[in-house]
Amino acid sequence: MAGALLAAACVLGGCGKDAGGNSSEGSGVSEERAPGFVITENDVTVSLSTDKDVYEAGEQVEFTLTIENNRADAMMVSRVITYMNTGGLVAAEGTRLPVSIPQLKSGASVTLTGTLMVDETVPESSAGTSSGAGATFNGSLMTTIRPFVRIDYAGEEKMVRMMLPLELVEVARQIPEEHRNIPTFVSVHDPSVFKGADGRYYLFGTHITAASSDDLFDWKDETAMFRDALPEDTISALRTWHIDKARGEWNGNLWAPDIIYNTTMKKYCIYLSANGDQWKSNIVLLTADEMTGPYEYAGSVVYGGFNADTVSETDVLKVLGTTELPERYLTYGADNKRWGDQYPNCIDPCVFYDEEGNLWMSYGSWSGGIFLLALDEETGLRDYAVSYETGDHEDAYFGKKIAGGWYVTGEGSYIQYIGDYYYLFMSYGGLEAKGGYNIRIFRSENPDGPYVDELGNSPLFDKYILNVNMSVGVRLFGNYRWGTMSQGQVAQGHNSAFVDDDGRAYIIYHTRTTDGTEGHHVEVHQLFLNEDGWLVAAPYRTDGESIKTDGYEASAVAGDYEVITHTLNVNYSKLEVNRPQSITLNGDGSITGAMEGSWSLVSETPYIHITLGEEEYHGVTVMMEEEGSDINTMTFTALGEETQITIWGSKVTDQE
Repeated sequence: MAGALLAAACVLGGCGKDAGGNSSEGSGVSEERAPGFVITENDVTVSLSTDKDVYEAGEQVEFTLTIENNRADAMMVSRVITYMNTGGLVAAEGTRLPVSIPQLKSGASVTLTGTLMVDETVPESSAGTSSGAGATFNGSLMTTIRPFVRIDYAGEEKMVRMMLPLELVEVARQIPEEHRNIPTFVSVHDPSVFKGADGRYYLFGTHITAASSDDLFDWKDETAMFRDALPEDTISALRTWHIDKARGEWNGNLWAPDIIYNTTMKKYCIYLSANGDQWKSNIVLLTADEMTGPYEYAGSVVYGGFNADTVSETDVLKVLGTTELPERYLTYGADNKRWGDQYPNCIDPCVFYDEEGNLWMSYGSWSGGIFLLALDEETGLRDYAVSYETGDHEDAYFGKKIAGGWYVTGEGSYIQYIGDYYYLFMSYGGLEAKGGYNIRIFRSENPDGPYVDELGNSPLFDKYILNVNMSVGVRLFGNYRWGTMSQGQVAQGHNSAFVDDDGRAYIIYHTRTTDGTEGHHVEVHQLFLNEDGWLVAAPYRTDGESIKTDGYEASAVAGDYEVITHTLNVNYSKLEVNRPQSITLNGDGSITGAMEGSWSLVSETPYIHITLGEEEYHGVTVMMEEEGSDINTMTFTALGEETQITIWGSKVTDQE
């Protein structure tokens, strides 16, 4: 009975260890034996074996349990072992069984041993499954593995069996002090980028915030400069249409400005969302002789949320050439809360010149979708000489619909010409940390579309569908966390983009993190074109890296990599992030490790082809500084041909 009582105590976690249950931490399995059980789940390998398969009556059973933590940048925290042996197998008299799994850092293992005997007074226990499903939580992963080994004991089958609850907690890989390279961050929501005549880069954002940088890496807050550039009469004028008393502060309703230098007007032009309740929003134009202001109110480009009583305050009747508001704007009206069924919320402007020198503005968001208007280069306002038909994807007042509709998510449109195409960027999902915000891109040969993704899908929707995780639109990246990052990045979106004087293209966006708050900061990544002409984003934030146009030798690219697959089905509500997996690009062109496949380089170019399973990815190779450090390493970024899923790879360095 002593053995039975001891086994019960072990189940409750009350046992200690002696020579029969010592643990040893090392780099692998300590004994050469064929395990009776072995399984790998979530990069943790568990093996359980006994000293032999057949025992005579009265013999003791020696078992060995080995646990290896191969999950990158994760610590396995201590957990209690529960024994569930059958056939009366309990701790041998005078010994104690291992009671818990010690803490294991990434790459470490532990071997635990124990001695069992048969106590006929212990009742049989029922069999169980071999493992339990894992669940990912913020910063940790919980999973349960139930290893077992069947043995023949005096002609009867018995089972050595236990339950191992495992918790893997994410930890940041430490970078030596002398190699740390952390940028100066700023918080500018919905950042619009502009390169000034002084060569500095400027960001303008929601709530009249701003920042500047010499190198796109370290940023300086310039909010005071931006707010000082708007005199009181300008602030008063731009608030005449929208009304939203709940916001309080004068800048609370002013969202997502976009700035451009109008070469015809010779003016700096800021297009600003003046947001209000019940879709009563408009996009206003502010102009100045200097980028730092002062800015004057020049007019409204487009109005939303009007009705029969307020339409006279707008240019709607002038554009339509009528004296009365058409019935369609009442049937789908703000008063009956159906405006968004057909028409856009007039926010989030993006103003750009096309390759012919024509001026355009995209705008809109959830509800009616994203629309495009031609602007007059002489005034910066709407081009009244351009007319539009009214139909499924066009409206005589609002212009041409190029994306979204029917309350399908999509906002923050931005159009940038890169290479041979106009690229439409937009953000799906909700902007909160748990809202699933993520950037999608489409492209067109014409500024007004039609836009399509890599698979030919249109960004237009003619019925409601939950599109946050769907495969329409190339997603440059999603929730992720490199091993050197203390927090994962989530809800990246509302970006701008530009091509610098040296031809390098960049994406600028705000991101939230997994720290449990709604805090946000600006990130800048370089953009590249793969050989199919599709954009891929650099794996790390930019810090002066340059693509090698004639590429690298295979020997320079081959090696061990951490790879992040930006899978679509991420559990945003639990702040789940995509984490690196370990693979090797072998010299013979094969890929081994967590994923298997093949790779090759396109001679005398930066292009790389990677095949993983059934999917082929096309991308580029580029030397970059590992996130948070000044350590250079080989990286790749590539886009799946059939799935439109992006993968990032970073060659493992010998720095810790």
